[in-house]
Amino acid sequence: MNSLKSLNSCLFNIVKYNRSNQCQFVQVIRNYSSSSLIFRNSSSSLNNVAPLVATVQKVHFSNTNPALQISAELANTHDTVSSIPVKKKRTGRKKKPLEEEERKPGFYTVVAFATAEEYNLENLFLGLKAQNLYDVKQIENNDNVIHAIPKYKVDDEIREIFFFRDGSVVMWNITDLESSNILKFLRQFEEDSYSQRLVQTECEVMNYKHHTAANKQSSVSKEGNIVFAPIEDLTLHKFAYSNGMVISVKLGIWEACLDKYISEMEFVTEELKRGKIKMTREEVLKKHGELFALRHYLNLSSDVLDTPDFYWDNDQLEHLYRQMCGYFTINKRTRVMNEKLNHCVALIELLSTHLSTKHSTKLEWTIIVLIMVEVFFETIHYIDRYVERREINEMPQKFEQLGEF
Repeated sequence: MNSLKSLNSCLFNIVKYNRSNQCQFVQVIRNYSSSSLIFRNSSSSLNNVAPLVATVQKVHFSNTNPALQISAELANTHDTVSSIPVKKKRTGRKKKPLEEEERKPGFYTVVAFATAEEYNLENLFLGLKAQNLYDVKQIENNDNVIHAIPKYKVDDEIREIFFFRDGSVVMWNITDLESSNILKFLRQFEEDSYSQRLVQTECEVMNYKHHTAANKQSSVSKEGNIVFAPIEDLTLHKFAYSNGMVISVKLGIWEACLDKYISEMEFVTEELKRGKIKMTREEVLKKHGELFALRHYLNLSSDVLDTPDFYWDNDQLEHLYRQMCGYFTINKRTRVMNEKLNHCVALIELLSTHLSTKHSTKLEWTIIVLIMVEVFFETIHYIDRYVERREINEMPQKFEQLGEF
């Protein structure tokens, strides 16, 4: 005989009784709060089963009734949404630290950094000229990039650097020491600099080599290696790939800023569940401004959503640029970031609306209290005037009474 009895999140299935009052304990499942006890397929006599179950519930058996009778007293639990803690966001894709990157045999290294919101390219151009360490020039039809080639050689592979106006730099086959010196040199030309920890964390590192076959095209492999076509001048090819790396680095910076923003706003959801908000209107306004600044950088002041105008007349370079953007999943990351921004904006607008309503309510009550005070004083003045008028009206009668005396 199968007997199923459910008591406040408890499930006991007890089956198969034989003539000697022995039972086969097929399944006992107890889900209570955070603990669970599971017993499966254990046959025992009544005396052996009872002590085991008695630790969880009080069990009563009847020889005349083969069904098991269970009585238990369970504490009431109230599992509501408000008791669920807010979990932190799952960490995004992890990058290998720059110092752990190793150059593969036959490959060279390219590194991209974003150190500020913007570089003063005009002053940077003059600064590089004054150093006299690099041959400096600009990319044709592009005023937002400086191309620099060191005058001295380290090995047979050419070393190149691309400085972008949006605060990014890409170094091809540059040593760690020279890279560190370049980053220090750039600080005097930066506007709204990033922290050094953020710069080092959100950099992009890739390996590259050259094709030996004559009919090969420049491409990015699935392993993340750049392979160049066997042509003499690869400047524009490197520029196109550098542009894609820069987009990824800048997007990584903004993603890190948004993640920090989200972690700072986690307490707000807890306050909303308790119905108490401690943020002031000024603090909410500042947070609103931070969100719209991120939105502006992502959607308006960058080339994340659209292909730069430079590639419109060159399909081959545009193809290389899109290859790099595809490798770094720029479109997907941008879409996810915009969705997060929309959620944060909705939260901030909720706070702003609530605080505005609360402020309006406070003003209304202040006005009501002031009106009540004014009514109170007017009532007192009315009573005073009424009493004074009554006394004036009663004065002739008093004089008449005095005249009679």
